[in-house]
Amino acid sequence: MPARDESHNGVWSWLRGLLPARLRRAVVPVVRLSGAIGAVTPLRPGLSLAGISKLLERAFSTKNAKAVALVINSPGGSPVQSRQIYSRIRQLAADKKLPVMVFVEDVAASGGYMIACAGDEIFCDPSSIVGSIGVVGGTFGFQELIKKIGIERRLYTSGELKATLDPFLPENPKDVERLKAIQRDIHDTFIALVKNSRGARLRGDDAYMFSGEYWAGDRAVSLGLVDAIGDLRSVVRARYGEKVEMPLIAPPTGLLSNLGGRKGGTGTLVGASGFADEIISAIETRALWARYGL
Repeated sequence: MPARDESHNGVWSWLRGLLPARLRRAVVPVVRLSGAIGAVTPLRPGLSLAGISKLLERAFSTKNAKAVALVINSPGGSPVQSRQIYSRIRQLAADKKLPVMVFVEDVAASGGYMIACAGDEIFCDPSSIVGSIGVVGGTFGFQELIKKIGIERRLYTSGELKATLDPFLPENPKDVERLKAIQRDIHDTFIALVKNSRGARLRGDDAYMFSGEYWAGDRAVSLGLVDAIGDLRSVVRARYGEKVEMPLIAPPTGLLSNLGGRKGGTGTLVGASGFADEIISAIETRALWARYGL
């Protein structure tokens, strides 16, 4: 028998465990997945499997859980991290035999929508942005600039294609075609995942739905990319009763965790070069959100 000299919450959990199952309140743990995916720098961590795996495991292991709710607000990012997070959610759902309910806030686009597809059901606001099922990549061309300021580019490689798409060299059409071939492969993988997850619920033309375009909530529902308009509190209460508990499964907070967040990956304070990386990361992250008018 569990010890009773615990905190108030611990005692309440112990007492609740003595109640017949039919008298216990339903529990739907909530995990928030917010931000760009895979864009990780020391001071600006993005969503990654390593960063959220413990939160997901805690949510799916919650006692008396009837389902798990994921609240998503992400403009996308790394296709690899997006797919790994998706796969982990589906693995846990199968292992624990729990349904997954996804609630989109401002945006679930690109990799954000890929993660949303891990839900058995997807809900959104009428003004949520959903979709962008495609692949994008970009760089800059500085070759004319360095000529103007008198800089000579010296690059030494072993391997014919090692300098592919170097921003200080003129663009090579063959390099671009190789990149586009990779993007097509990734896009095909994304499309297959969406079709496998949404199945017969999809009601749009493939060329339209998988063009990279994105839509507001009502249109996303009509295309079958989302199941219905709805918010977390209303949907969960309608499904599991007014007394349903919705504990937020969040990372630990406090002095030690805050100090840890101010350090680089080696445990040292971020210096001048790290600060420059942070500025670039902030600009790139801002550009991801701005793509959807946010």
